Amino acid sequence: MSIESVTHIDNVKLSENGSAVVIIDQSLLPNETVYLTLDKAEDLWEAIYSLRVRGAPAIGIFAAYAIYVLSARTKAESFEEFYAEFSKNRDYLDSSRPTAVNLHTMLWRMDAAVRENREKKIPEIIAALKDEALKIHREDMDMCRAISEYGLELVKDGFGILTHCNAGPLATSRYGTGLGTIFLGKERGMEFHAWVDETRPLLQGARLTSYELQKAGVDCTLICDNMASIVMKEGKINACFVGCDRVAANGDTANKIGTSGVAILAKHYGIPFYVFCPSSTIDFDCKTGADIKIEERNPDEIKTKFFEKPVALPEVKCYNPAFDVTDADLITAIVTEKGICRAPYTESLAALFGDRK
Repeated sequence: MSIESVTHIDNVKLSENGSAVVIIDQSLLPNETVYLTLDKAEDLWEAIYSLRVRGAPAIGIFAAYAIYVLSARTKAESFEEFYAEFSKNRDYLDSSRPTAVNLHTMLWRMDAAVRENREKKIPEIIAALKDEALKIHREDMDMCRAISEYGLELVKDGFGILTHCNAGPLATSRYGTGLGTIFLGKERGMEFHAWVDETRPLLQGARLTSYELQKAGVDCTLICDNMASIVMKEGKINACFVGCDRVAANGDTANKIGTSGVAILAKHYGIPFYVFCPSSTIDFDCKTGADIKIEERNPDEIKTKFFEKPVALPEVKCYNPAFDVTDADLITAIVTEKGICRAPYTESLAALFGDRK
């Protein structure tokens, strides 16, 4: 497998005839590579909820294609009837996961495309939806490449980089966010050693990040989440790279559970902690991390998933938040497609993206 086949993988796309969304079922990786062709509302919703498609940018792209596919099947004869159907599907898809802002943002961007074309015929509105979904996908490709370029300003050849969860091509469209710099540097002859947190309980680091890195020829070592501290103490880490699912206006970021612990460790050991995100992940309506709703998932993900036998009694209670919030004062910099933001983030984020406020 070449590095390009990893960084340019089509993990989310519209089917050739435009009637379905095609994804790699990430819940089966790394042992099986299975493509799913989805066109029913329930299956599209389930793919997001069950993490068959995951990663904030990839979910946003998927949602745009999904609402187009559902809209294209309409039998509506008036705009009012069409928009009522559209709104029902929009809200249904939006309910699948609450924390990542891209899902909501891209669905409402598609909503805006409908309303902007309300005076046109239904087939023309549907054509506008398809164009908007394809545009969202292209924009993410460009953003990931730009983020990766800016990230190269933060690293040197030979760096040891700790990753958490998965922020590579599988979570986006090209290169990735948190992993993009590693892949782009590799393409240009740089050598890094990636230390990959397994990322309990769903093991996105073990199943996906180490898969991507290994297939691309990047030197990587998988570690349990609770080994991050000793690896840092031994001087093997020069920087921490993570993606994120939502950035608040003050720079607080929500990412996969365990991210805030990595940030706290990094600050203790004096290691830079970098968050990589496209502007689509920044939510200026969310003032601080305290305003971010954290998704709680099924306790069985802790007790039984990936285990041959349960590791706890059935009656044992579990707390399974999917994300946590990393406070802005723990973040060395936020890397976006327009540049690198540093504290105070209320000022630096607004300076680059103030037109969105």
